[in-house]
Amino acid sequence: MGVVLAATLHVQQLRLPQSNWALAQLALAVCVNGLLWRRVGQPLPKQAAVGHAVGAWMVACCCAAWLAWSWMNVHAVWRHPQVSTTDWEGPTLRLQGVVSDLPQQHEDSWRFQLDVESAWREDTGAPLAVPQRILLGWYGRGTALDTGLPERLRAGERWTLSVRLKQVHGQMNPGGFDFERWAWEHGLGATGTVRNGPNDRMASRLAMTSHHLWAQWRQSMRDRIHERVSEPRWAHILAGLVVGDATGIERSDWDVFRATGIAHLMSISGLHVTLLAWWLRALVIFLWRRTDVFGASWSLWLPAPWAGLCAGLAAAWAYALFSGWGLPAQRTVWMLTLTSVLQFSGRRWPTPLVWGGVFAAVLLFDPLALLQPGFWLSYVAVAVLFAGGTDTSALNPALTGSSAMGLRQTLRRWWREQALMTVTLSPLCLLFFQQVSLVGLVANAVAIPWVTFWVTPLALLGMGLPWLWNWSADSLALLMALMTPLAAWPWATWSSATPPWALSALALLGSLLLVLPGPFQWRLWGLPMLLPCFFWQAERPAQGVFEILAADVGQGNAVVVRTARHALLYDAGPRYSRETDAGQRVIVPLLRHGNERLDAMVLSHQDSDHTGGALAVRAMQPQARIWRGIPQGHALAALDNSQACLRGERWEWDGVLFEFLHPMPVDYALQRKPNALSCVLKISAQGRAALLVADIESPQEKRLLSHDPEALKADLLLVPHHGSLTSSSAQFVQAVQPKWAWVQAGYRNRFGHPAPAVQARYEAAQAKWINTAHCGAAIWRSDAPDDMTCERTQRPRYWHHAMAPAP
Repeated sequence: MGVVLAATLHVQQLRLPQSNWALAQLALAVCVNGLLWRRVGQPLPKQAAVGHAVGAWMVACCCAAWLAWSWMNVHAVWRHPQVSTTDWEGPTLRLQGVVSDLPQQHEDSWRFQLDVESAWREDTGAPLAVPQRILLGWYGRGTALDTGLPERLRAGERWTLSVRLKQVHGQMNPGGFDFERWAWEHGLGATGTVRNGPNDRMASRLAMTSHHLWAQWRQSMRDRIHERVSEPRWAHILAGLVVGDATGIERSDWDVFRATGIAHLMSISGLHVTLLAWWLRALVIFLWRRTDVFGASWSLWLPAPWAGLCAGLAAAWAYALFSGWGLPAQRTVWMLTLTSVLQFSGRRWPTPLVWGGVFAAVLLFDPLALLQPGFWLSYVAVAVLFAGGTDTSALNPALTGSSAMGLRQTLRRWWREQALMTVTLSPLCLLFFQQVSLVGLVANAVAIPWVTFWVTPLALLGMGLPWLWNWSADSLALLMALMTPLAAWPWATWSSATPPWALSALALLGSLLLVLPGPFQWRLWGLPMLLPCFFWQAERPAQGVFEILAADVGQGNAVVVRTARHALLYDAGPRYSRETDAGQRVIVPLLRHGNERLDAMVLSHQDSDHTGGALAVRAMQPQARIWRGIPQGHALAALDNSQACLRGERWEWDGVLFEFLHPMPVDYALQRKPNALSCVLKISAQGRAALLVADIESPQEKRLLSHDPEALKADLLLVPHHGSLTSSSAQFVQAVQPKWAWVQAGYRNRFGHPAPAVQARYEAAQAKWINTAHCGAAIWRSDAPDDMTCERTQRPRYWHHAMAPAP
């Protein structure tokens, strides 16, 4: 209990203590706990009150929490030594370092981690102190004849590279992925790009080193899988099963896995680790008992069950490390280790104590696991099986012998376990993923035995017999042929907005009550505790009120407008690479977080920083009507239910007026450049207004001023063209007179947006300047025009980028 309390407090911290202060706290906590536990170990007097005993143990719990919290701080500071200066951010540097993990190859780029050995400025040669481990992207030059990319990049290689670095800075959106936390957990202190232009110094491969041998072996095995399996789709899944590298699995396949509830099977899981341990244990026991053919039996030296136990445990550790040391593998390895130690020492702890010990052990060394969905899903699933009366020996087959149960009893128990986990994990699935698979019970009934007892064994045996990988790939193809129609069923999933933590906890208690052994009448009380979580709806604006959310998408535009019963998306953000875009990474999770149904989407013009995520959003929201500032002939102009936006078009939703002020039909006829066709949308209600203008430039601003300057007045303005010098003329700013000037721009973007002169122009007009690079997602409501919410300041944590306040 103390460790859980300590981890909860640790992940709420705004900053870590200095290293000396953290060590002093730990030393003091060790001394106090030592004195306390000497006292606690003494029996209380018989006449002591119950309250005295309870109070003593509460004090002991708090002191244990203090000790664990101090240790977590010391561990975090030790793992992430801080670089005192950031003068390395911006200029071109020359680095020498070793590739530290599996490089990820994409169609036109490499992405890899580098352990830096030395760094210096390329222009002056002055040495610099930079973070020890960094994440780099190496992008092609865009020409087929000379991409500037290496054909192969391997873990353990030493390279000299020209790079530009910046501090770890992720996008902050409601319900979005916390990249900065992920980078902290992986020890990354900076991100950057390899300079690959024709005028940049060439990168140089120096040597293959003996560093990061595990990563080298994993990459070698991954390469062998891809060489053997001709279809990349199945090769990526096999790589996830064998070496824990699931990054290459296609997004469409992940959608099928989530819709059918079998995503837990498609990467290294505790079940796979346990299965391997059980195999090796059984093999060693079988062979150990027959060693008398070589003379004296080895069982006289070490009993066969113990020899098998050691072999199975060693296999579990080796496989967990080889597969990348993921959280499910950690949980299984620690549980197997603790149970093995107890068995060797002749002790037998109650199952809840084993579970709690492993739970605490993981948090002691990785308190941020408390924020990971996989942590809760994994541990709650095991706890539910224990609480539901499942035979705990079945959960650790590496530690038990054969079962005497008949096939019917085994199948009946297995079906019951699946039903228990489906019911009890559903509140957590809604909390973390905003959806629950309704076909998961049926899909897992097929997928679990197929993947566990056929696909995965073939994949693992393929490390010695590579031709078995082809069989495993064919088996995956057969499984996907069954799962894809299930995922396509209209009622395959139940979706809802992300419920509050309190409702999720209530629903989890209700689901536990439903599955716990006990009188049926008592268990039924769990149902009303479960339902509020499933039917939770996010708060919406009142009638005649609208809300504007500017998503943090980096260098691009994406704005969600909500009224009482409708929603509109203005632009769909940038395309980050050929593999991913803002629609997949930001907008779809954002809409899913609030279970938002779009009625319309406006694609202001054809530039990729405004339309990059359009297809991903369209796939999720096919019912949305589309307005576009895109001429005929462009691929996006051919989307169903779309039309060009034209000045004068207007409509009303829930007492809120929407009106296009630009472009005009002549602009399409003259085939003007993309920025000149930007759709300008004004939203107004009850005397408040917002103006969304995309990338209009000075000529378009003058035309808007010539029509009706009064119509441009707005409380909130989305700054034209991300704050470029080509826009935001003084006359336009004066006509709009915004209280809030929002700019959506990437952190340290290569265009230099927003321009300081433009920012000064708005500040001179008394507008409050908000940059999503500093603010994260920004939210404003028309019924509170003087208030604004920044996602980055809502829940600051010590692993987040500590930026200087925006001017």
